[in-house]
Amino acid sequence: MRYRRIKDVMTQQVVRADGETPFKQVARLLSDNRISGLPVVDAEEKVVGVISETDLLQRQAHQVEYRGHRHVRRPRLTRSARTTAAKARAMTAEHLMTRPAITATPEDYVTAAARTMGEHRVERLPVVDDKHRLVGIVTRGDLLRVFLRTDEEIRRDVTRRVTRGLDVPRYVVDVGVDAGVVTLKGLLERRDDIELAVRIAGHVDGVVAVTSRLTHRPNTARPRSAPGTSGHM
Repeated sequence: MRYRRIKDVMTQQVVRADGETPFKQVARLLSDNRISGLPVVDAEEKVVGVISETDLLQRQAHQVEYRGHRHVRRPRLTRSARTTAAKARAMTAEHLMTRPAITATPEDYVTAAARTMGEHRVERLPVVDDKHRLVGIVTRGDLLRVFLRTDEEIRRDVTRRVTRGLDVPRYVVDVGVDAGVVTLKGLLERRDDIELAVRIAGHVDGVVAVTSRLTHRPNTARPRSAPGTSGHM
């Protein structure tokens, strides 16, 4: 099975809280459902924030620190430290959550979601519709399923997409895959075709990296359109 878009891997039944959900109830929701985080929604089911286990643990850590250093004068807090301290005193989800929430849409590609998680250092993305209403959630574990594809599945998919994108017979591009690393070989008409082939291959589900050993005919660097690339992300 191939996973291309968030809608293919997301969980639709989402455990969520609202702004008035008490701290202890949030903790119970995480524990009972064996999850490490959840979205916070308003009355219209629009996502307004996200709570993680780290947010809850900050409160416990703050309480221990406060008891142990009750009379110690503290330096002026940075903005980040003030946010952490506020969460440590939070009694409800509204004050505990991180906002704004980093979200995804059902039509986003899993590769884009993985990059978003890495850039923002988050482990989950609430999935929202065009009105920012919660419709699902996707986690790092969901995205990692993409990389369970076999090398042979990846090779067939890369071959099909690259040759279709370049509009050339399949024998023109030789595709090898080892542990998700794709190697492309062959002689193409244009230099631009090499860049296009690498870009298409890199957007195939399960590809870890792309190595190009493609060459092109001399004096044929004239730009060309990129057919078939709109669906390869």
